[in-house]
Amino acid sequence: MEQSILTELKNAAKKSLKARHNDLADNHRQLEILNGGLFADGELPYFKDKIAETNQFPLKPNTLEILQINVGYMCNQVCEHCHVDAGPDRKEIMTRETMEQCLEVIRNTGAHTLDLTGGAPEMNPNFRWFVEEASKAGIKDFIVRSNLTIILANKKYQDLPEFFKKHNVHVVSSMPHYTRGKTDKQRGDGVFDKSIKALQMLNAVGYGMPDSSLRLDLVYNPSGAFLPSDQAALEHDFKKALKEDFDIDFHNLFAITNLPISRFLDYLIASENYEDYMYALVDAYNPAAVSNVMCTNTISVGWDGWLYDCDFNQMLDLKVASTVKHIKDYNEDLLNDRDIVISQHCYGCTAGAGSSCQGSVA
Repeated sequence: MEQSILTELKNAAKKSLKARHNDLADNHRQLEILNGGLFADGELPYFKDKIAETNQFPLKPNTLEILQINVGYMCNQVCEHCHVDAGPDRKEIMTRETMEQCLEVIRNTGAHTLDLTGGAPEMNPNFRWFVEEASKAGIKDFIVRSNLTIILANKKYQDLPEFFKKHNVHVVSSMPHYTRGKTDKQRGDGVFDKSIKALQMLNAVGYGMPDSSLRLDLVYNPSGAFLPSDQAALEHDFKKALKEDFDIDFHNLFAITNLPISRFLDYLIASENYEDYMYALVDAYNPAAVSNVMCTNTISVGWDGWLYDCDFNQMLDLKVASTVKHIKDYNEDLLNDRDIVISQHCYGCTAGAGSSCQGSVA
C-alpha cells in the first residue's frame, strides 16, 4: 500500500502544496494537526510540557551566532519532503529593498555566520548582488545552501562554483544519499546524476578537498518515516562511496531529521505514518539536545523580512515573540530577551542526537 501512496505522491509532487490547493498549504491547518490528535488526547506530551520536566521551559535564546536569511521559495526542484514547499511555481522572492535592510543588520549584528537559503537561493534575481555586498561585511562563515542541480539547470548558473570561490562562500548542499535510487526517489528523476556532476565541478575549483579552505558540506535527511542514523557513521559511508565511485571529496556531512511539517507532513498522513512518526520522535526525545537546538543561537529572516526563531517556524508562520518582528526594526538586545516559540514539530530537533541546519547538536 505504501508504495502506491508514494507513487501517487511522486506524481502529485510536480507542483507545490500551494499550487495543488492542498489544505496543508495553510500553516494554520498544519498547526491544528500538530496540536491535536495524540497530543490533545494526552497520549503524547506537548513539547512545552516535555521540556518543563527538565526546567527548560520557557526556551530562551543564547548569544546570537547565526543570521539565516531565506531569499525566496522559488526552486528548480519539487522535492518529496521539502519543508519549505518550494518549487518552480512559488513566486515569493525577497526584494532588493528587504535585502538592503538585511545588509544593514549584517553590518551591525553580533552574529558571526550568515546562512542564505531558499528554495534555491541562486534563483533570486538579486542573489549575486546580495552575496557580493554581504561578503564585504566580514562575516566569519558565509553559507549558501545549494541543491546542487541549480548549477546545471541553466547556462547562467554554470559559473556558480567560480562565483562561490571568489567570495569564499561555504557551500552546504543537499545530498539525500550516495546512491541514485534513494536520491532520485526523494528529489526527482535525474537529480542524482546532476548532483554528482555539480559536486565534481565544485571539486574542480577546490571545494571540498582535504586541505582546502573552500568548505563543501553535504546534508542528509532520511527518505522515509524514520530518524537518521549516527551522523559520523553516515559521513564515513558517504565519503567512502562518493570517493570510490565518483572521485568526489567533501568536508562534513550533516544528518538532519525530517520535521513533520509541509510536504513531509503530507507524506506522513498519506502513507498513514503520522502517528507512528510522532511516537518515534517523542520516544527519542533527548533533553541534552534542547540547550543546543538551532533556535537558541539563530534568527531566521523570511523572504518578506519577518523574523522567526528558526526556518521551520517560518514555514508555520510562527513569528518571534518580541516587539521586534521585522528586519527593518531589528534590535538584537530586544530579540535576545524573547521566549522562543515552540510547538510539537520541535520534537524533531531534539530526537536522538538532535538536529539543526548544522546537523547533530548533542
